[in-house]
Formats: sequence, C-alpha cells, structure tokens
Amino acid sequence: MTAPPRRPLGVHHLAVVVRDLDRAEAFYAGVLGLDVDRRWADDAGAPRSVWLTLGGGAFLAIELGPRTAAIPDPPVSPATDPPGWHCVAFGIAPDEREGFRARLAAAGFPVERETAYTLYARDPEGNLVGLSHHPEPAPVITRGAVPSGPRARG
Repeated sequence: MTAPPRRPLGVHHLAVVVRDLDRAEAFYAGVLGLDVDRRWADDAGAPRSVWLTLGGGAFLAIELGPRTAAIPDPPVSPATDPPGWHCVAFGIAPDEREGFRARLAAAGFPVERETAYTLYARDPEGNLVGLSHHPEPAPVITRGAVPSGPRARG
C-alpha cells in the first residue's frame, strides 16, 4: 500500500445535476457572481454543462440531468438530512454578507437560516448553498445607520 499524500487534498471541482441549466446558471453566475469558464454540448449540439470558476483553480460543473426528476423537500437541519453532502459553502468577505443577502432575496432565493459566519439559501433545485466568512464574524450592522468611511463613498 502506498503512503497517503503529504499535503491536504484540494478541491478540483464540484458538480451539481440540475433540471434547468439556464436557471441554475442564472443563480450561480448571475446571483452569486461566479464567472463562466466554458460550456459543453451533447452529441446533438444541445447545452449539457456549464463550468463556473471557483477560487484556487477549482470549478463548479453544472450538469443537465433529466427534466422529470422530482426535487425532494429540503431537509430542515443536518440532523434530519439523508446521507450525502449537506451543502456547498462558498467563501465571501464579511463585508459582502449583506449585499449577498439582498441579491439572494431580490432574485427570489431568500436566506433561510444563518449563523454569525454563514448565510444559507437554496439554489433553484433545492440544494443548500452557504456563503461563509468563517472564522471572521459578520460586522455589526446598526439598522438605519448611514455608512461612513472610504468604502461608503464608492
């Protein structure tokens, strides 16, 4: 038996199977802001996959599956999830949190739960997606306050 790698394994890519490729691309590229790296077609020339760039050289492959597949009811918590991946969480900066909250809500994907470090929403297929800035907590926001400082001028 060979020895395990001496470095932690990195993520090469993630793949999600969807029923509506355009809607999934609108969520991941449009709402979350991931850049399209490439598109793939099937043998008949119809769209079958979109690859979106993630950090560190990784990518998210959105793969078209059967349009008739049912979306299961979203689990309530990890304690009630069936075996398998619970969620995928993308890294954000703490000061991006409220902007993502607003973009998700405006696109019809409201935050369904959150911690001091992560917002959770569902993609168009019902998959749980996190936006996390762990280990840095969210900035304290005083409702009704007017932002100040250099970032507020842009």
